[in-house]
Amino acid sequence: MPSTRALRRFDPRRSPPARQSSQAAAAAAKEEEEACPWLLSSSSTSSSSSSASALFKHSATLSAAGPRAGSGTRVYPLRDFPGGDAAALGGAFRDNVRWLLKQWSCAPGSGSAWRALLSDERTGALVPIVAVEELAAASSSPLCDLCRCAGWSHHWVSKRKYHFIIPAVVDWDQPFSADALLGHTDHLLHGLIHSNGFGHLVTLHGRDGGSTFLSGCQIMDIWDQLCAALRVRAVSIVDLTQKHSVDLRLLLGVAQGKTWFTRWGYCLAKGCFSVSRSTYAAALEALATLPVDCLRSRHVRRVVTIYRRLSNKPLATVREFLLCLLDWKHLEAPHSPPRVKTSPRLMFLQPKSCMVKRLRQPCQRFEDVVDLLECRWSKKRLLSAAEVVVEKLREHADGTRITRQAVRDAARGSIGDTGLLDFVIKSLSDTVVGNHIVRRVPDPENRVLHFSLEEYADPEPQPQADHELEPVEIDAEHSPPAVRWPNTAEAERDLRAVCRAMVEARSEAAQAVLDCKHWVKWWGLRDESDDQLRFLVEWRPQPWEATELTKPMPPGDIVVVPLHTSIGELLVEAEHALRDTYCFFEDFQAESLDGIAGDKWDPVMLGGAESGDTIGVHGHGADMETGLRCQGGADAWEVQCVCGAQDDDGERMVACDACNVWHHTRCVGIADGAPVPPLFLCISCSGALMAAGPISG
Repeated sequence: MPSTRALRRFDPRRSPPARQSSQAAAAAAKEEEEACPWLLSSSSTSSSSSSASALFKHSATLSAAGPRAGSGTRVYPLRDFPGGDAAALGGAFRDNVRWLLKQWSCAPGSGSAWRALLSDERTGALVPIVAVEELAAASSSPLCDLCRCAGWSHHWVSKRKYHFIIPAVVDWDQPFSADALLGHTDHLLHGLIHSNGFGHLVTLHGRDGGSTFLSGCQIMDIWDQLCAALRVRAVSIVDLTQKHSVDLRLLLGVAQGKTWFTRWGYCLAKGCFSVSRSTYAAALEALATLPVDCLRSRHVRRVVTIYRRLSNKPLATVREFLLCLLDWKHLEAPHSPPRVKTSPRLMFLQPKSCMVKRLRQPCQRFEDVVDLLECRWSKKRLLSAAEVVVEKLREHADGTRITRQAVRDAARGSIGDTGLLDFVIKSLSDTVVGNHIVRRVPDPENRVLHFSLEEYADPEPQPQADHELEPVEIDAEHSPPAVRWPNTAEAERDLRAVCRAMVEARSEAAQAVLDCKHWVKWWGLRDESDDQLRFLVEWRPQPWEATELTKPMPPGDIVVVPLHTSIGELLVEAEHALRDTYCFFEDFQAESLDGIAGDKWDPVMLGGAESGDTIGVHGHGADMETGLRCQGGADAWEVQCVCGAQDDDGERMVACDACNVWHHTRCVGIADGAPVPPLFLCISCSGALMAAGPISG
């Protein structure tokens, strides 16, 4: 038996629908929102305010963590958001989001903003999440620039956009309103989803961006779970993520072959400046296999020796070195530092065995200190100068302290370069040279620096019960100085240095990777229920309408119907989906379907169509005059850049004043920060002008 709406639709006496008054339209919209979409579970989703109050009562940090749950505010466990009922939704996004927002509390005096709370069991915080409905007809910017940059400029303009926002922590106690939220750019999460199910992740700020209770991964999990539950079709992002001034898509792409968003299923949608997927993969491989020893940075060449000694790995390529540095902060320094081979240049200062004292504080081999120094002298000259200074200390100190000036005067006769001598003396402080430790301490009275020598010993301290130092006999040949374990800050510094050196060595490959910033996740048409049929319905324009369409046809819209739906009911649902979703089909009337045979009362399953098929819809009433047709606008602009780009990719462009074809400013030699010239001619037009020659008088 067809539905009541289907009976009204096929009544031959029915006249064309007249425009409703605002009150009637509001009443109809309210009635339609109360109709539950195709829900696979009928369990209750209400939440009382007592649960929120109890949550605050038993949490020690809630008073300072977030807003109090008001009456009727839905509270979700953070790991279960948006709840088991939402996860069982089976309809299209436009229906699912309406059902979800009915469970949330509406802003006072506003019908376009709703709020729920997320309860973090670990910290006890209540994190607010707000949804804002933006109508295209009332919006100051009805067209979506994010769709245009993502390659979706041919999509029909949706009637509604839904913004899902987790505000900045400082705004958690503020009254939430649509205008105030959409005017901020410091949200922890800002996701935008059009009513057709295509959306964009606009903003995500983790702990480095001001989040106190949620990490970036937790916020991303919230967004991904929300999109999956509401059956979003696709979400695009512009990946500009950085950590410690390093582009993560470059760092993680070279080290791991994937970006930070890849763990949630995002893949490369398109590259800017016409960078293809194959070019992107080749650029990553060129950077990953780059030998570390080919990097020009002296700092990188020095520190890689230390990491090779400590990790016992060759670290031959940039990928191996980056992976080592990324894992370094998770490693703990061993109790017994690894043994390293002492340089033969310092062996003449080392006796076979000696009675020594244990070190008072950790020391570092001068060879390792030299590896971290930036200077104009070679490592060989620095080591030789250090050996001379130690010899002079042994000759003049006689176990006592000697001033810096005395050390300088004693070594001046053997080292002619005073700059080298001063640099070495400045670098000798608690430093192991040969079999001696050079100590440098200021005089407590006049602050004059004094130097002294101690015999080298095993750096691992083992204090006695009476806190006295115990003489220990060691074999200097088999117990050379240990390499100091780099801390996390030093590993991050070295990571930045490797990335800079890698970009300098392979600038073109690095630029190709950085130009791939548009990523997308597709959920597709998920057919998971045996009690429903899911179709993609596409508008089939008439011949005269097709001539006015300058862009490719967008993907169809999702229609979900019960298993035993008739062809006529499917036609009604297809018309309703197009009219409810897009501005272009405000007055559209469907007449017939492509791909299904039979009468209007016959079941769809007997007409040859299967769940998941694409169904064409014929009809009339599409508004060909509206400016809200496609997300790219009504202007027929053309992109034909020398790099090969033929569509807007979000990069800065300039149009030729002769042919009106758009080009990337970077591709035509205009720097990013430079202003566009008042007159610009592309290569083709300027070449034609030069070939024409001067204009004769």
